[in-house]
Amino acid sequence: MKLFFHKLFHWEYWPFQVVYFPIYFLWTYYAIRARSIFFFNAANPSIKNGGFMMESKKAIYNLIPKNEYPETLLIASGTSIPMILKKIQMEQITFPFIAKPDIGLRGSGVKKIKNLADLENYVAQADFDFLIQNLIPFSNEVGIFYVRFPHEKSGRITGIVAKEFLIVEGDGVSTITQLLQMNPRYAMQLKALQKEYGKKLDKIVPKGEKRNLVPYGNHARGAKFIDASNLITEKLNATIDKLCVQIPGFYFGRLDVMYDDFEELEQGINFSIVELNGAASEPTHIYDPKHSLWFAWKELARHITYMFQISVANHQLGFPYLSYAEGMQQYRMHLEQNKKIINF
Repeated sequence: MKLFFHKLFHWEYWPFQVVYFPIYFLWTYYAIRARSIFFFNAANPSIKNGGFMMESKKAIYNLIPKNEYPETLLIASGTSIPMILKKIQMEQITFPFIAKPDIGLRGSGVKKIKNLADLENYVAQADFDFLIQNLIPFSNEVGIFYVRFPHEKSGRITGIVAKEFLIVEGDGVSTITQLLQMNPRYAMQLKALQKEYGKKLDKIVPKGEKRNLVPYGNHARGAKFIDASNLITEKLNATIDKLCVQIPGFYFGRLDVMYDDFEELEQGINFSIVELNGAASEPTHIYDPKHSLWFAWKELARHITYMFQISVANHQLGFPYLSYAEGMQQYRMHLEQNKKIINF
């Protein structure tokens, strides 16, 4: 009951459809103006469906300058373990590493693979293509939302979210499960963590020792999102813009970036792109617990307006919208893909 009321009075945990309900009306208005429900297809012409659905993460990585993201390997569904081991050896990927669906959904199916047994278990369950990716050696993560109109030489950062990972600190008495239960945000992840860690959660963590149980900044997996838009500076804007203009056909989306020192990030050194998300990107700084639902609606409306304007501008340059038949086909494929990974 405590968790129920915590969810009830904290809108950040409400179902996606509830939070977005007013935004659907704005989407309908823009769809009428564009004469296409699927106008988002033109937002990022180089990314499948603009990055709204059924886009391959590996195809997006291939657009990004090679040295800006970790070594990444695409594994086709059904590939044998010996073949995978051969491939990761050739690409100099070592345990532990990250495995995640090539076509993902809000962090579902993302796992830290610590050893061969973990890999075998992942492969046995995965009936989809997935990526294997070297761990990024940096400790901090931010999501940086970027917007550029097709007629502009330079774009801008429109929001930054900082991420606190799901980390418990031991007191020398409590088990990991008990430590998780002390924090409502973490307690809501208990079932998923029990599935992943099993009896390891019964261990007592020494006093002062920290355990990062979910080493990636995903809100749906227990990370706390903090609005860090105050970190936007001219220097950071110039660094991110310099990177983004090198990505062909990218105008609207969010870069999830890991780094150690913010000044180094501003200078464009010692950082790595975790992912680049396109038209389906959320301005995730809205999920800071300090923000009201009204603030979230305003930010969502602002960014969907950007997406519509960019899509129309690209359409006028000759980039097509998806036809209704194509769009519905992609949407049905999207739903089928989600079924595969949602409970992975």
